[in-house]
Amino acid sequence: MDELIIGSLVFIFGAAIGSFLNVVIHRIPANLSLFYPPSRCPVCLHKLGKTENVPILGWLWLQGKCRHCKTPISPRYPIVETVTALLFLAVYLHFDISLITVRGWALLSWLLALSLIDYDTMTLPNSLTQSGLVAGLGYQVIRASQQEHFFATIPEQLMGGIIGAVVGIWLFDIISLGGSMLLGQTAMGGGDGKLAAMMGAWLGWELLLMGCFLGCAFGAIIGGGAIALGILSRRQPMPFGPFLALGGAIAVFYGESLLSWYQNLFWQTF
Repeated sequence: MDELIIGSLVFIFGAAIGSFLNVVIHRIPANLSLFYPPSRCPVCLHKLGKTENVPILGWLWLQGKCRHCKTPISPRYPIVETVTALLFLAVYLHFDISLITVRGWALLSWLLALSLIDYDTMTLPNSLTQSGLVAGLGYQVIRASQQEHFFATIPEQLMGGIIGAVVGIWLFDIISLGGSMLLGQTAMGGGDGKLAAMMGAWLGWELLLMGCFLGCAFGAIIGGGAIALGILSRRQPMPFGPFLALGGAIAVFYGESLLSWYQNLFWQTF
């Protein structure tokens, strides 16, 4: 019974965070304040009431339309809230309540917001990647505080996050340079390296490399499939942030297990 209650509270908390992410996704690219004005209909400017602003349920109560001007409200709002709630619940079920759980909640929130912004605008705002990087380094310090020799552990733990961030930037600088030389045009936006750096600050360089490898694999498979089906042309730009974020999300849940599997396979081979 306790598990059910905690799981329900985690789901509700995740939905509330998802509601805030909707604000971030809409307002950050438009250079608008996240806190003012309050949530309102973009057409008639009606301020949403308390019941209208309830995550997931508010959209259902309104039947997907503004109560005043009847303008349709995109279903993506409750979808983002539901996905965020499910991700939070999955992290809790996988890690229980721990500092790693907080890392998962925070990093996945940043990744989801950045993925949808990149999908919408083909940009990865510096304000989000930089704040995520700083938060990731802060997490490393907090993680050090949980260990026995706090002051001795801080430099090592913090350096792990810094190295992860630097590896992320360098890796995508190299990929971008190589791709540009092969294609004769810009192969990757500068925001992708900053997103990788943010992931590295949270995950460390080993899990970062795994997340980047998975992201590149997903991007190549889906991008190649889209070109083969005629959905994309060969030189048509495609947002890479969502694929990189997906690789990072898998690294959050299964990175340690995949690393152990790979290391065992390597040593058995050699």
